[in-house]
Amino acid sequence: MEQNQIKPEDIYERKEYLNKRPQLRKQIVSRKRKRRVDVGPYVTLYFENRDTIVHQINEMVFIENGGNEQIEEEILAYKSLIPNGKELIATVMVEIDSPLKRAEVLSKMGGFEQTFSINIGNLSIKGKAELDVDRTTSDGKASSVQFVHFNFNNEEIQKFKDSNLKIELSINHEAYGHSTYLQAETQHELSLDFN
Repeated sequence: MEQNQIKPEDIYERKEYLNKRPQLRKQIVSRKRKRRVDVGPYVTLYFENRDTIVHQINEMVFIENGGNEQIEEEILAYKSLIPNGKELIATVMVEIDSPLKRAEVLSKMGGFEQTFSINIGNLSIKGKAELDVDRTTSDGKASSVQFVHFNFNNEEIQKFKDSNLKIELSINHEAYGHSTYLQAETQHELSLDFN
């Protein structure tokens, strides 16, 4: 939705951001903690929203000091990661410290970005991988960073917002089959992404 989109004036001037940065970082760290979901031993989903993306752009522009031109480029680059009011969007990271182990695991996980689902009772919302680039190589090796969209209809949104229902997040890949239930605070935080 257009009102969710970020405009250049939403990004702080460098000097102002320097003054506000400690407080803003403290606030976003608290929110991002609630928006993080670990699935199995290696995969973490970081659910994005307008606030997390504004923070990311502010940080990148501050660190790289690219000015107005960089602001425009970053807004364009992150545009697809802002939920439209009927979706959840996650940055998916395969986090393994050892480069050898990471390469070995990723070599078996090709296409795993297509196997995500959010399950609420008998409803299953299938994740759709971001199609900006192919994140699985022809030999079946997965990228360690993926972007997955979960599109909801009105009934699914109502069920997601129901704090009495358990919500399961699953990865159903032959080499990585894991699931977890969302914590109550995560369920509540993510439900704020729906209009």
